[in-house]
This record gives sequence, structure tokens and C-alpha cells, in this order.
Amino acid sequence: MRHNKKFNHLGRTSAHRKAMLANMACSLIMHKRIVTTVAKAKALRMYVEPLITKTKNLSTVDEQRSAQRVVFSYLQNNAAVKELFTEVGEKVAQRNGGYTRILKTGNRVGDAAEVCYIELVDYNANMLGSSKPAEKKRTRRSKSKKTEEAPVAEAKAE
Repeated sequence: MRHNKKFNHLGRTSAHRKAMLANMACSLIMHKRIVTTVAKAKALRMYVEPLITKTKNLSTVDEQRSAQRVVFSYLQNNAAVKELFTEVGEKVAQRNGGYTRILKTGNRVGDAAEVCYIELVDYNANMLGSSKPAEKKRTRRSKSKKTEEAPVAEAKAE
């Protein structure tokens, strides 16, 4: 029975799963959007959102260094930790959670696995929308050329 087992094991050993999620989290932080299966994306969301939360509300330098050490223990990548605390942390400072978005794209051809994008919410320009509204297209209604030419042709025939 699976009582109180809240995360997906993804058919892997614990060491393999931790390494895979750490690598995927680093890729998500660096590239802001990755393509993966839905099961892995849901597991990654549970893994990366608490790490993003650790970047917020750090008042002193000691708190920031401590949080960076904790996040580094999960990610094992200095570039990803630096990116997380500089760019991503500032951008999500006003958000109360829900830092990632999963967009399903269909099934993979080889094995029919459900594939999706997982992305950081504040970095998708298409979803954020533009500041000015789209202009309406104007259409002009005028007489067609065929109706204007028809009486002229009749006058010549007479």
C-alpha cells in the first residue's frame, strides 16, 4: 500500500531520482523553460518551488549565505544558484507561490508519453501579454469592379 507516500518515484532509485531532479532544476533555472514528460514536470515542480521560495525575504547577508548553501546542497551547480538568487529571486519577490507553469503539448511519437513544457511563470513574454491593446483591423466597403464595368459594357454594345 502507498499510504502517505506523496511523491512520484518515477521508476528510479533514490540517488538517480535526486540527481535527475537536480539536473532538471538547474536546466529550468538557467533556460527558464524545458520540455519533459508530465510526470517528471510534476515531480520537478514539487522539487524546485521550495528552492525558489528560499530566495525571498532575506534581510541580512548571513541569511542569504545560509540560504545559498542550502540551495547549493540540492542543486550542486554554482551558476544555477547564482542565477536563482540574482535574476529569478528578484523577479518572483512579489509572488506568493506558483512559480512554475506546466503546459501540456501532446504525446511523444516514440512511446506515446505525455509531453509538456515546464516554465517559470514570470519569464514567458507571450503569457504576460503586451501593454497596449491590439488594434482593430479596418475593412473598407466599396463597390466591386465588376459592378462598375457592367454598365459600361452594355453602353458600348448599343
